[in-house]
Order: sequence, then structure tokens, then C-alpha cells
Amino acid sequence: MDFQAIRTYMLSRPESWEDFPFYPDVAVMKVRNKMFATLSIEGGLARMNLKCDPAEAQMLRDIFSAVLPGYHMNKRHWNTVLLDGSIPAGELERMIDRSYGLVVKGMTRKDRLPLELKYGSDVLYR
Repeated sequence: MDFQAIRTYMLSRPESWEDFPFYPDVAVMKVRNKMFATLSIEGGLARMNLKCDPAEAQMLRDIFSAVLPGYHMNKRHWNTVLLDGSIPAGELERMIDRSYGLVVKGMTRKDRLPLELKYGSDVLYR
């Protein structure tokens, strides 16, 4: 998947939107004002940061050379994924879905419940 395909997929998640709070060339994908991903191009290579639980984060780093500790993020909970074509599209989508789901699960009940009622757990936490 290339930069545009990843961006489109991220923005297809329920109530996700794009913000640029840091730099104009670093897109921050949010759901209910909570960041679930970043997306940028550096040195001609697209990359994204995704939230991950610590054990899975390390496992993905061990399996894929394009998965690194999160750049400018908590390296225990975030991975940087280089979009160099070495990771299958389905796995990239799974990682994005997991990041999104972890962020939604971490929301306060007040913010999370309306999402769960409107979209259902199977859509939010796939």
C-alpha cells in the first residue's frame, strides 16, 4: 500500500479525521480528538506511527524489518512502520485497525459509548 491508500484507509475508520498539529507534512489521524496514527513522507519514503500493545509491538519488530520502535513516541507502545512494500496490505490494515481499536478502548466511557452504540464493537475493534 502506498501513502494515499494508507491515508484513505485510515480516514475510512469511523469518525476519523486528519489534523496537522506538529508540522504541515505530518498528518495526525484522530478519532474523537485522540491520536491513533501519524502519516508522513521522509526522504521519499512514507511512514506511519501506530499504537500497539507492548508484546505485539516487539513481535512485529522481530518479524518485519520495516517495523521499528516509534519515532518520537513512547517506544514501548508505538511502532513506526516504513511503507517500503515489504509488509502485505492486509497486515498494514490489521495494524491500523489495532491502533484505532486500542485508542477507542482507552477513551473515557463518555467518549467511547456513543461510538460503540453507533458503530458496534465489531466495527470499532476489528
